[in-house]
Amino acid sequence: MLVPFQGPGGIFGPSCVAVSEQGRNELNQRSGIGGRAVELIYIDAGQRPEQIVAEVSRLVDSRGIDALTGWHISSIRKLLVPVLRNRIPYVYTSLSEGDERQPGVYLIGEDPEQQIFPALQWMREQLGHRRWHVVGASYIWPVRSLQKTALAAHDLGLELVGSTLVEMGQGGDPRLPRAVAASGCDAVLILLVGQDAVDFNRSFAEADLHETVTRFSPLMEENMLLASGAEATINLYSSASYFRSLTSPAALDFLGRYVSEHGATAPALNNMGQSCYQGIYLLAELARRSRSVRVADFNRVIEDLNFDSPRGLITFRNHQARQPINIARADGLDFDVLGTLRPSFT
Repeated sequence: MLVPFQGPGGIFGPSCVAVSEQGRNELNQRSGIGGRAVELIYIDAGQRPEQIVAEVSRLVDSRGIDALTGWHISSIRKLLVPVLRNRIPYVYTSLSEGDERQPGVYLIGEDPEQQIFPALQWMREQLGHRRWHVVGASYIWPVRSLQKTALAAHDLGLELVGSTLVEMGQGGDPRLPRAVAASGCDAVLILLVGQDAVDFNRSFAEADLHETVTRFSPLMEENMLLASGAEATINLYSSASYFRSLTSPAALDFLGRYVSEHGATAPALNNMGQSCYQGIYLLAELARRSRSVRVADFNRVIEDLNFDSPRGLITFRNHQARQPINIARADGLDFDVLGTLRPSFT
């Protein structure tokens, strides 16, 4: 399990661990995977990239792990793909820019075509927002998502009036709200991670923009709402395949099992943690269907795979999960899910 315990994404770490432990315990209460007990080894995805690559390489070389999964940023994934190629299965659980098409790499998170484009279209139709400014971090997911959004803007009926990218760890940079205010935009697309987005929300509210300029982020979850504070989440929207406040039978059952497992004071149940649970269960399902843990056998069965989950029905195309995406508005310290987005023109 490669999940962050420090850095901007460290805010997700406790949730990722709690939900991963739940998945492991549930599988081991049955027969594990292929009759073998599931064991989880945690690697800190908030370390320096070279440390992560070295630790994963050591575990693979020593046959200390059979597969890798977990929530971490795309720049880490890009470094690990050559290390893992055709050696062990790699289930990447975070949202991504959606360009990875490598054997043995399975993307179960959202991509811009599924998540960002339909949300921007919904906000144009429902809220009338056409003029957007983008703020983000200067690494591959925000950069590539910005490029894709710029290419799709005309067909979505939108105009990008500006963009501002900063280094990871600089989400509170006062230049960001100033650039937003100067652009004359209707709304802001936030492509920041974890604590960086929290810091941006706070500085946005301090600049008194939160009541007049709408924000939308494809990477916003319950820990971040709590850390931002209720006032700083006014007029804030998100889209994702999973929110804690989903009311489908599968989602409510998942929430009930989580609370039963960890108690009412457990870390916030969120999309990042649930994605880790999804990653563990995808590995278990691929192993069950292929009767193997080999990359070649997983590749053989992945395209025919579909299964129900707390997110809804999951299918795969070109090793990328396709799943329902929900639009939600921040309501204090939780999300009010407004509905399921219809697919965009892509």
